[in-house]
Amino acid sequence: MPVTSVRRTQDPIAIGAMPAFNVVAVAILLASLLAGGVLMLIVRNPIPLIVAAVIGVLLMPAPRIAQQWERAIVLRFGRYVGLRGPGLFWIVPFVDSVSSIIDQRTIATGFAAEQTLTADTVPVNVDAVLFWMVHDAEKAALEVQDYGRAVAWAAQTALRDIIGRTTLADLLKGREQVQNELQKLIDERSNPWGVTVSSVEMRDVVIPGALQDAMSRQAQAEREKQARIILGEAELAIAASFAEAAKSYEDNPTALHLRAMNMLYEGLKEKGALMLIPSSAVESMGMGGMLGAAAMRQQSLVEPGNKAE
Repeated sequence: MPVTSVRRTQDPIAIGAMPAFNVVAVAILLASLLAGGVLMLIVRNPIPLIVAAVIGVLLMPAPRIAQQWERAIVLRFGRYVGLRGPGLFWIVPFVDSVSSIIDQRTIATGFAAEQTLTADTVPVNVDAVLFWMVHDAEKAALEVQDYGRAVAWAAQTALRDIIGRTTLADLLKGREQVQNELQKLIDERSNPWGVTVSSVEMRDVVIPGALQDAMSRQAQAEREKQARIILGEAELAIAASFAEAAKSYEDNPTALHLRAMNMLYEGLKEKGALMLIPSSAVESMGMGGMLGAAAMRQQSLVEPGNKAE
């Protein structure tokens, strides 16, 4: 029996960190050094400059900047005190700390299930993409250790569960329904972490090569069967039309003769054309005279051509 395995097609989303370079912090340090330098020139003593430099270094961790799509988790002595951002915000140095930055944009995570058995015991490989976002940054930071990795694993296990209770035919034909069920299942598992699933898209379903050949032969046989059925229905329709035409010609010999003349005209209008007509048709349709006239006409068309040569 094939072994079921699950893999991620990309690394889980890592929790962001604050930028190393902070313009406001650098400005505070420079302002402190400038003020200390002025005082040093006034009192002619380097102590004010040293004190100002120390104060500037101590105040540098206070200003923080979060991007428009980011929320900062602030802890005070290890206890959660709130969210900060976007934009500039301040913390108490050495008392507050920013434990993590939560990205609230829509994130795309690829995941796959390899050699997973369907409900009718067919091993398949399925690739899918999950679109999700963090709607509650507080839960994402406090309720789960690594929300990105947790969402990726929840998506993979949900995909395996869905495949295990779905037949191959439903997996191939009812892809939209499978995607909706998968989205609902992942959303139920990740919602307590402050995560919302926007959509799930199945990119590819790979089945064994031998099964593909069998399905191809089956589809070809079905197409041939349908073609034969259509051909038989066409024959029935043609036969019914001929039966109706025969009834019309039965009591109207003039119409029958006109039809015979039209058939001869269509057959002999091209030079060198040859028509084979059963003798029974000549007798029943009175085509003897018409055939003689047609032959004379054909001869008249051929003779000018021979004279020209």
